[in-house]
Formats: sequence, C-alpha cells, structure tokens
Amino acid sequence: MSNANVIEIFSSAQGEGKFLGCRQVFVRLAGCNLNCNFCDTEFNRTEFCRVETSAGAMTFRNEKNPLDAAQVAERIKNFYDEVPTHSISFTGGEPLLHWEFIRDVAALTKNFNAKIFLETNGTLPDEFEKIFDTIDFVSMDIKLPHVVGKNLFGVHEKFLRVASKKDLCVKIVVTGETTDTEFISAIDLVAAVDKKIFTILQPVTPANGVSAAPAGKILSWQADALRRLENVRVIPQMHKFIDVL
Repeated sequence: MSNANVIEIFSSAQGEGKFLGCRQVFVRLAGCNLNCNFCDTEFNRTEFCRVETSAGAMTFRNEKNPLDAAQVAERIKNFYDEVPTHSISFTGGEPLLHWEFIRDVAALTKNFNAKIFLETNGTLPDEFEKIFDTIDFVSMDIKLPHVVGKNLFGVHEKFLRVASKKDLCVKIVVTGETTDTEFISAIDLVAAVDKKIFTILQPVTPANGVSAAPAGKILSWQADALRRLENVRVIPQMHKFIDVL
C-alpha cells in the first residue's frame, strides 16, 4: 500500500469554484511542479501532518509523515461520520505527483461511497489518465504565462481533452498583470476542446506583490469569454472572506 507526505487533513467548506460552499474533506499533499507567483499555500514536505481534531474544529493534532493510504482513509471516514460531506478534495501543491496514493485512498473510501474531487494545475495528463476511473470531479487550473514564467498551453490542452470527459470545471486566476492576449489565448484553448466546459475567472487574492485586476477589466474579460464559451462565471476565493481553512 502506498504512502505520501501529507501536509494536512481537515473538513471545511470548499472556498473556490463550481462547488463553492460544499462541505468537503481536504487532503493536502506535499510538493508541486510549478512556482506560481501568487501562491499563498505551503506545499513543502513536512515532518508531521496536521489532522483536524474534529470536523470544523480548526484545531489540530500532529501525525508523523509519511502516512499510508489506510491511515488517511480512516481519518476521512471519521469526518464523514461526523458531517454529511460532498466529496474528498485532493489538493496541494500538485496532488497528481502522488497519483498512486490517490488511487489507493480512493479505493478504500469507496466503502462509504465517497466521491473524489481533484484540484490540479493541469500539467500532468499522463498521471491523470492512470487514475481517470477513480476521479469523479476535476477542478483544473489554466496557468497564464505571466503567472509561471512559461507557456503551458500545449500540456493544458492535452490534459483538457482527457478531463473534459469528467465533471470538469476550469479555473483561470486573473491578476493586475494579466494581459488581454494571454487571457484570450486561454479562453480559445478551452473553446477548442469544448465550448460547454464550465469556466471560472477567479480574481487573485493579492499575495507576494501580485496585484488585483480592476473590476471593470474582470467584467470585460468575462464578456470576451462569454462570446466563446457557454458558461463563464466570476467567483473569488470565499474562504479568505470568512476566514476558514
């Protein structure tokens, strides 16, 4: 049975995207293959995993890393027993770096009918295909070139063509540095795969010197996107407003 370096396991409301406000159990896995300029998440490997003491308590105990799949499945079940829960969110970092671990935890949690929600940067399509049948929902980021310092649209397209067969939403974080050209290129990428893909423009929560985009610009981008896609929404990060995990 596989194991992984897990940063934290907790129960909270989803703070972003299509399932905003839905109750989930979050399993945050260490490591990432990108370095986004606005990232405010700690994803480095840790000696201990923080495990919430009860669902929504926001108090934690430490458990020694790495954790094996059976340990994590047991912690998830405890939260499911406490609170009716929409799904398990595997997040990071980039959770697909641990695709074998996700597969093993998912197999164990099917015993209590848990659904699997994957939050991914959309750059590891081969790993995603290996656990395609395990995943119920996908939230995929499209990383604009100014965010990561390179153009990832080619690998994003490959990922999208596989993920579009799932219950998929695409998220594009827009900032004060976002250009019209890269934004439209990202929207055209989504439209080329499927104009029906649920697409979210997420105004950046300013961090690390990255500035917010003006409200008028965000609405202009949404209008441009709606001319190419059928369902485009502007949704900020809710959990930052109500101060939950």
